[in-house]
Amino acid sequence: MTSIEIEIRHAVGLHARPAALFVQAAQKYQSAITLAFDGRSANAKSLLGILGLGAGSGARVTITATGEDEAAAVQALKQLVESNFGE
Repeated sequence: MTSIEIEIRHAVGLHARPAALFVQAAQKYQSAITLAFDGRSANAKSLLGILGLGAGSGARVTITATGEDEAAAVQALKQLVESNFGE
């Protein structure tokens, strides 16, 4: 299991386009990936799950992956968040 805590800095948080980009990136990996925020967690490959967390700008989230490509998955998602979702 590989895990990292990171801050969402996008102005609207994990809503609409940023959430869709996050899910698309997570779906590229075989590992089971979860995103946790405020005591709740969601499958990182589920758009409704990610949106349901309500992680806004400034939220500290934890990305956890378990599987054969877990390190690569966490690293890719970390880079996506740190790049402010390409904006």
